[in-house]
Amino acid sequence: MIAILALPLYILFNVLMYKSLVRWLRVCSQFFDNKFLKNTILVVQFILSSSLLVGILLPSGVVRRCFQFVGNYWLGIMIYSLMITISALIAWYILEKTLFKKDEKIAIERFHIAFGFFAITLIITISVYGIINSRIIRTTNYEVQIDKEAVNIDELNIVMVADLHLGYNIGYRHIENMVEKINAQNPDIVVIAGDIFDNEYDAIDNPKRVKEALKSIKSKYGIYAVYGNHDVSEKVLAGFTFDYSKKKESDLRMDELLEESGVQLIRDEYILIDNSFYLYGRPDKSKVGRGIDVRKNAKEIVSMLDTSKPIIVVDHQPLELNELAEAGVDLDLSGHTHDGQIFPINLLEHLKFDNVCGMKKYGNMTSIVTSGVGVYGPNMRVGTIAEITNIKVHFSK
Repeated sequence: MIAILALPLYILFNVLMYKSLVRWLRVCSQFFDNKFLKNTILVVQFILSSSLLVGILLPSGVVRRCFQFVGNYWLGIMIYSLMITISALIAWYILEKTLFKKDEKIAIERFHIAFGFFAITLIITISVYGIINSRIIRTTNYEVQIDKEAVNIDELNIVMVADLHLGYNIGYRHIENMVEKINAQNPDIVVIAGDIFDNEYDAIDNPKRVKEALKSIKSKYGIYAVYGNHDVSEKVLAGFTFDYSKKKESDLRMDELLEESGVQLIRDEYILIDNSFYLYGRPDKSKVGRGIDVRKNAKEIVSMLDTSKPIIVVDHQPLELNELAEAGVDLDLSGHTHDGQIFPINLLEHLKFDNVCGMKKYGNMTSIVTSGVGVYGPNMRVGTIAEITNIKVHFSK
């Protein structure tokens, strides 16, 4: 329903961008004031703006991958083109009315040309930066104190990653880079906090190389994962999902890929590791997945555990943090937010989540939310980073 309502706006935005560009080109030179050129621009923009829709309608294969790939780039570029175009039109109207007289036609045209060049340069600069920035994986470090004894362990080195979004945007090369960063931290345990896949298993570029990369992760206690809201098989168009008539579940090939990669999926269950601490994996709140109708609440989780031992919970979305803290959880690890991924959405995320990204205390519990490794939708990051998180946990002796 939302996608249907958003479609007229999407068309309107693209028409505005087309008309603004043609008008500016015409001011730059009479050479651009010809039907063939305007029609060429129109065709190119139509292909770009419709690429996501065409991609979702095509069968799986190389052609579909190309359309989805182009469409995800266009989505990000369009967002900034729209923001800057509207801002430029408003600014230009104000400046034209305040700086120039009506008879200063040449001065107005020259200023219009310079103004347009500045806007286009800004769009290109932000887009190129966002695309490059999304491919640079940083390492963020945290120190956490848990005032419980862990019997056999004084210190635990956790590496958490989330939001890989394996699919049209993120391929095996990005995952190989991620694994290299993980192994450089010499982790005791690796945790993947959901959204490993980007809804479509067939969108994964070279699953064999992905498996080989994940299998090469070196960890003392192993690799554990929970599923997120995108680890289900469903059609997605520009962030909108379809077919609400049935329960959303993972493609069985997703489960098999993790198993064959040496990644243990934990779904509303716990593992006692080295008789020292608990690791509890929660199913996603909005899409709990196969075999689960309602996930256990915070009190039900803790009631199954020995609360004298440290309790670490992995939950894709950073929700119910106060409830988990009150129940006796010591550390909550999450992803999902991408820290907003692109400006200004990263500002809006603070209205939805109490801990959007980073470390925050809730009573005796520490919440850590990662901005994630991959991207979703627009194939860029502006104002945020792709990261793995290295968490040094110190226990009381």
